[in-house]
Amino acid sequence: MSSHVRLQDVLRDIAQMKSARRAIFYRDEDTSGPTVMTYSELYHAAAKVSQHVKHLEGFERGCPVLLHLEDHLDFVLWFWAVLLADGLPVASPPLSTDVAHRYLHLKHLCTLLDSPLCFTRRKSIVQFGGSHNLRIHTIESLLEATPHSLPLNLNGGECKFEDRDLALLMLTSGSTGNAKAVRLCHSQILAAIDAKAAVRQLPDDTAFLNWIGLDHVASLLEIHIQALRLGLDQVHVPAVDIISCPKRFLELLSNHRVSRTFAPNFFLAKLVTETEQCQDEYDLSSLRVLASGGEANDVHTCLAASKLLERHGAPPNAITPGFGMTETCAGAIFNLNCPRYDIQNSLIFTSLGQCLKGLEMRINLSDIGNEVEIAPTEAPGNLEVRGTVVFDGYYNNRDATASVFTRDGWFRTGDLGVLDHSGFLRLTGRATDFININGLKVGCEDLQSSIASSVGDQVRRLIVFPSRKECDSTETPTVAFVPRTWPMETESMVDIHTRVTEACIISSGSRPLIFYVPDESLLPTSTLGKVSRARMRSLFETGVLDDYASDYISTMDSFRLKSITLPQSESEFRILEDVAEVLNVQTNMIGTTTPFLDLGFNSMTLIHLKRRIDRRLQVDIPIITIMRNPTARLLASNIQSIQSGINPKNLSSDSTYDPVVVFRSNGNGTPLWLVHPGVGEVLVFVGLAKQLADDDRPIYALRARGFDEGQSPFESISETVDTYQASIRRYQTSGPYALAGYSYGTMIAFEIAKALENEEKGSVHFLGSFNLPPHIKQRMRQFDWNLCLLHCSVT
Repeated sequence: MSSHVRLQDVLRDIAQMKSARRAIFYRDEDTSGPTVMTYSELYHAAAKVSQHVKHLEGFERGCPVLLHLEDHLDFVLWFWAVLLADGLPVASPPLSTDVAHRYLHLKHLCTLLDSPLCFTRRKSIVQFGGSHNLRIHTIESLLEATPHSLPLNLNGGECKFEDRDLALLMLTSGSTGNAKAVRLCHSQILAAIDAKAAVRQLPDDTAFLNWIGLDHVASLLEIHIQALRLGLDQVHVPAVDIISCPKRFLELLSNHRVSRTFAPNFFLAKLVTETEQCQDEYDLSSLRVLASGGEANDVHTCLAASKLLERHGAPPNAITPGFGMTETCAGAIFNLNCPRYDIQNSLIFTSLGQCLKGLEMRINLSDIGNEVEIAPTEAPGNLEVRGTVVFDGYYNNRDATASVFTRDGWFRTGDLGVLDHSGFLRLTGRATDFININGLKVGCEDLQSSIASSVGDQVRRLIVFPSRKECDSTETPTVAFVPRTWPMETESMVDIHTRVTEACIISSGSRPLIFYVPDESLLPTSTLGKVSRARMRSLFETGVLDDYASDYISTMDSFRLKSITLPQSESEFRILEDVAEVLNVQTNMIGTTTPFLDLGFNSMTLIHLKRRIDRRLQVDIPIITIMRNPTARLLASNIQSIQSGINPKNLSSDSTYDPVVVFRSNGNGTPLWLVHPGVGEVLVFVGLAKQLADDDRPIYALRARGFDEGQSPFESISETVDTYQASIRRYQTSGPYALAGYSYGTMIAFEIAKALENEEKGSVHFLGSFNLPPHIKQRMRQFDWNLCLLHCSVT
């Protein structure tokens, strides 16, 4: 293997070899086939694009460049373009759907990365609303320009950072606070890749398969860069293609002679379940490593999945559970004898194995400062690691770096574990409270806070904790509450259930398991009144709380059956069929007004439902449309209104744009019209609509144009006001009118009120203002031209 010094050398060398090895990119709903690039073509394309990067105003060698690119090919091209320009690529994970959280995250990144350049697609620009100092460029605009037409960069020859070994930054999830940027260096990455390659010999003329975003360290390093380093093909597929059709995973493994890929435990369980009756033949004889991590692997699932793979020619130990973090360049500890070793040792969850070359691990019994007390065999303690594959610190965050390294140089992973008699690692928990949902860590405290805000004073006590029984493929957010009064009215239980479910979905993307505990004395409470999440988990998983959970489920099921409403149209019936197929239930068990979330939907099944409806109708229904129309009746009505009079393949255009979002359609009071803030979205009003649930009036909100593909933003305030006024008159033909705006929306609401008054004197009886600063001039002076243009484009 060549002695590369920097990552750029890896791509440059494989390109100069004029190898036929290639990168294959399947793109979402691309019926023309995948995009194929040889590594030589990739290098030359990236080198050409790097000239655009070098000429950008504000670009300096070594400066961070945030890459917010969901498409695999987009990310690969611009990742290498930034590296070849001697920039510092920063992989940006998907932004939160919660507007407030997204705003705080972007603002934090501006501080952490010193107002970095940011590359994204034009369609994603609407996600960057709010006050921040990101210098955003769309890749379309960069490609449309020529390097000579871009502003001359006079600082291109100077290096901003002396640390020439720093290669890239990866962002942590930020589930316990602000995201941290993990420093990954050239020498560290190359050492890690060589160590991973040595774990198991791979056949020649094979390929690597990736189906997760390249903002994840495993896909970027273990698949993309390692394939380049080894001179093997690589195949990239959108996650939605794999999740919605697990059989597709087997097809790709077979068709491309894949030797290395990745799949977490939840997907292995889904793969086994959905291919049990499959009679198709696949050639998996090339497969050597199916790495699995991010969450605990249960032995039962690994055994069933191993038998499935072995039936098609894979070796019996292809599934390789492991442990890794962004800080260790992904997987750094591997179990190479799964599931045999785990069955021999009567384990429920698989061992994680032993360290690869370049890593050491120890279990430290001490929780005090820098004290070290090495644990004996099978004694649980804090997992600590060190070695050439371990990072040297967080970017621009000395305090965080100091907090995770011991005095003698070991990295505190934050996980708890044991080493068995063979020196194999098993994890027993985490030092901090997380819920690991399909590999994504969600902070218990943050989730509990969101749910508590939604439920309010309807409960006496509420606790959120993770749970996972032996039959489960991943952890589940579990919510126990003590009701305000006991016994509970069924209606109160249903209301609490709805609020908890909605809050959990918004905050974590996953449907919770909910039950009541009738009295606070039944909770494992300390002398200071704190409820132990670990103890709650133990009580629940061992069946101590089963009676309460069973009674709760029985009550909810009885209520649903009594509330079932039959479909009134073909569209509603077909959506019920889609839902029943996705959930594997009978259609007569589902009502057209039953919320999808109450039926057991989670983030994965919502994607499956979206995919099924998309293919049946030949449309692209945004996932947010399903979440905002969470019953068969609402969704059928929404889709019909969108399709009315237009080509079903083009759901979004200016001609079909309707700014009105209906929070409540009925009521006897004066309708309330709410106008969006500067970002253009109306999610800020969800909480207000809930607070006004007992107020007998319709509630509508006005959402800006330009969020959906095919729509152009408003070009002026007068166009905005005219459009909104016409929409209001369409729903409410005459006064009295009641309007309110949030922040920037107050100004729009004021202009709408004037227009309505001009048409019908005295018709506006109420005009409200939420959160409009009385002195906004200084705030507006914080904006530069880019931010002003961005705000105008989304409002």
